[in-house]
Amino acid sequence: MKALLDFVPLIIFFWLYKTVDPKDSEHPLLQLIGSAGGVDNNNILVATTGLIISMLVVYGALFVRQRFHLDKQQWLVLFMTVIFGGITLMLSDDFYIRLKAAILNFAFAAAFFISPYFGKERKPLIKRLFGPVLELTEQGWKKLNMSWGLMFVGMACLHIFFAFIFANGKYWGEFTAFGDMIVMFSFIIIQFIILRKHFKSPEE
Repeated sequence: MKALLDFVPLIIFFWLYKTVDPKDSEHPLLQLIGSAGGVDNNNILVATTGLIISMLVVYGALFVRQRFHLDKQQWLVLFMTVIFGGITLMLSDDFYIRLKAAILNFAFAAAFFISPYFGKERKPLIKRLFGPVLELTEQGWKKLNMSWGLMFVGMACLHIFFAFIFANGKYWGEFTAFGDMIVMFSFIIIQFIILRKHFKSPEE
């Protein structure tokens, strides 16, 4: 249920991005926040407004459902969305919302890379996450942690590529809504296949 709720804001973002006229500066959502809109990027501005509102609603519901608690990752995603989305709407410039996903993925990559050097136990982040279900050597945990960090670096580079380089960002919305999910799930499936012999037994 929680995983499905996380996708609701992205679905709303993509739907608005594809259905709103880029030149519609009088869209009800723009009027709701008092924005004058832009010249030919109003679909992105409207989609950003929908993303922020839906994120606040969804994460507010999760906050209550999780006994007034959000994970660090959830706080980071919410914070980055509100900050970069807010700047996008204030300046009517979609550069900032396009940049958000890349910075977010670089932040996740940095968390994996520096995790073995911080904390009382100085464990790789991936070991803290999957230690209860995987049995690996210390070297194995380091390699797995590095692979996740590199995956997020790759994801950040893909976001930059689709947002600013490929076809002048024409397919940025599609990649943001669905592309990175495909990359992530593909990576997880590959990891599962490679590590299938290292899963702990139910008794453990």
